[in-house]
Amino acid sequence: MAAAERTFSDVKEVILSAHKDTVAEDKVGFYNKWANNYEQDVDILDYRAPYLAAECLSAAFQGDRARAVVLDVACGTGLVASLLQKMGFQNFHGVDGSEGMLRLARRKGLYQDLKQCILGARPLPAPAESYDAVLIVGALSVGQVPCSVIRELWQVTKPGGYVCMTTRANASNREYKEELESVLQLMEQTGLWSRVTVLEEDLWEKAVSDQESGYIPGVVYLYRKSVGATHEQFNAMNQ
Repeated sequence: MAAAERTFSDVKEVILSAHKDTVAEDKVGFYNKWANNYEQDVDILDYRAPYLAAECLSAAFQGDRARAVVLDVACGTGLVASLLQKMGFQNFHGVDGSEGMLRLARRKGLYQDLKQCILGARPLPAPAESYDAVLIVGALSVGQVPCSVIRELWQVTKPGGYVCMTTRANASNREYKEELESVLQLMEQTGLWSRVTVLEEDLWEKAVSDQESGYIPGVVYLYRKSVGATHEQFNAMNQ
């Protein structure tokens, strides 16, 4: 179905369904069904998180982009990797819970490795301290991926590497955002990483709730893993 044949009303119903707090199997089934229309729908939604996250990482990244290995967590159809490739990054690994989304991501030919994993229900299938940059765009929100996954993102990032995360900042996601920021701050206070930047954006995506209008806000968080951070510090934080 072409994007022009779908309306904002169609997209609104899909997004409201995506935000529902359902069991993991139902959530995966939903994304499998949505996969073919996903990129069309987020274009209609004017969903800007992938671009904002890619720009944020690109502006701060100090390494060799051609050699850097990037882990795209909750990669979906590969929107973030497509943007980062245009910014000079070339090596991508991806993880997503939906095989339907991964099937479309494979078609792009950007990823050297793609794995299926329901985040939060199973360990992140990536080796420790292996990635120069790790991103998770769109999945950190109520009804999606638990905040506990953030610790796994830290574990698979190389010392000195970057972790880029996003979340919505509208009313329905407020409690999740507060929990997320509490975890980020605790990890910074423990010395596991340092904050590079926090980008607050008013025009995140079009509002779909009847209680909101125009656009909803969102946030991009970019942290850099401390070179001297130890697993003892990490384990102490989890106690």
